[in-house]
Amino acid sequence: MTSVWGMARAQSVALLGMDATVVEVEAWTGSGLPRTTMVGLPDTALTQAKERCRAAVLSTGYHWPPQVLTINFTPASLPKAGSHYDLGIAAAVLATESVIDRAQLEGVILFGELGLDGQVHPVHGVLPALLGARRLGITRAVVPAAQVREARLVEGMDVRGVRTLKGLVNVLNGAAGVSIENDPVPARPASPPPDLKDVVGLAQPRWALEVAAAGRHHLYFHGPPGAGKTLLASCLPTILPDLSVDEAMEVAAVHSLVDTSVDALPTRPPYSAPHHTASLASLIGGGARIARPGAVSLAHRGVLFLDEAPEFSPPCLEALRTPLELGEIVLGRSQMSVRYPARFQLVLAANPCPCGMASTPRARCTCTPNAIRRYGSRLSGPILDRIDIQAQILPMRRTIMAAAGPAESSAVVAERVRAARDRQAARLQGTPWLTNAEVTGTYLRKELPVPEGISVLDSVVQQGTLSARGVDKVVRIAWTVADLQGTDRPNGDHLTVALALRQGDNK
Repeated sequence: MTSVWGMARAQSVALLGMDATVVEVEAWTGSGLPRTTMVGLPDTALTQAKERCRAAVLSTGYHWPPQVLTINFTPASLPKAGSHYDLGIAAAVLATESVIDRAQLEGVILFGELGLDGQVHPVHGVLPALLGARRLGITRAVVPAAQVREARLVEGMDVRGVRTLKGLVNVLNGAAGVSIENDPVPARPASPPPDLKDVVGLAQPRWALEVAAAGRHHLYFHGPPGAGKTLLASCLPTILPDLSVDEAMEVAAVHSLVDTSVDALPTRPPYSAPHHTASLASLIGGGARIARPGAVSLAHRGVLFLDEAPEFSPPCLEALRTPLELGEIVLGRSQMSVRYPARFQLVLAANPCPCGMASTPRARCTCTPNAIRRYGSRLSGPILDRIDIQAQILPMRRTIMAAAGPAESSAVVAERVRAARDRQAARLQGTPWLTNAEVTGTYLRKELPVPEGISVLDSVVQQGTLSARGVDKVVRIAWTVADLQGTDRPNGDHLTVALALRQGDNK
């Protein structure tokens, strides 16, 4: 690389949602009184980087250019945010001082934050940044030493880790970088997951949970407090199949944007359960300039559980419509729009009324009829129409001790779910879908065999209690019931069971 007025370039990555764009960090020195100027739409954190980088360079023993220094981020029209550009800025500046060979900066992504003492700190988004860089043909990267394991999850990348600015200079001048091969992965204590064997009774809700898991259907539990809604929902991830490698990479990439300790690909589906006081931004994602992922994206390829669903604000609930249909969320801002994956399995839980006692025999409900009606109407028709299965959990009729008996564990149910998923994968081979819930209505009606006894649904449609979307959902559930029973085509009995699950009929 040739020098023009003391000019050097390094490369980093701008993340807009999950989309990565390679950014050139240009450092130019010229005559004039000492000052450092940044251009190229940097945000506040990035504008402050000149002070961080200057302190890091000086404390490491190098010289900061004693004249005019201009740092430009190209493309200049793209907003830049975050502190991960620090390594690129420092490397480009040191290259203008001939501390780093300019040729060594070509084709290398630099991603990390500098401390005032020259230490290199972890940053968010290493995994999606390097995935994007690899798609653009860049195969070399320097990242914080603490995130080398995360960076090496990207196949085909030559990753070097550095702990200090001095280490960065050494790596760019030909040193090997930090080795982590023998460093133990820190253990993370975790409480044992819930198990279906701990669920006493509740045969019908358990069956609804199994069908939901087998077909990846959305589920709605409603019943009095303490009946087992939350326990059942927390058991759903334990009966879901393991993530595939591609799914695990998607999940890890999303979590990398909010977590700096992604050390390995996850094997189990994620579980997100935001509190009912969650804001709209925390649920679907948000931010001032570049929106960050919310709970719906952190639940991608897993379960999103909304306990006390009617207590969530109406805007939060209505914002779920698009991701439920499309499997992604698009967040628009004045300067750009970002896109995050959000293909989650939704589980709702609700009490019958604000006090929760309306359906409990001989219990004194203190709610007025208007209060009960308003409480129920907080879950709008369009939202409920997008829910595949409804399950009513009835009050307990006898003590837990009297009802206790042998119950199937999550491992036993998970095996049936896995077999049903395998049947779906074989039937849908060559399509973009893996489960019944994902199949479009057009494919369902034109490419798959029509279930036997489909006329069972005619009377319900004529009564106006089942929408066109609802018919498709009943047929999808019928396919899932057939898959669980090992049959090749749904029949009238399967449709009857599916209709009952759709309408929440536990009889």
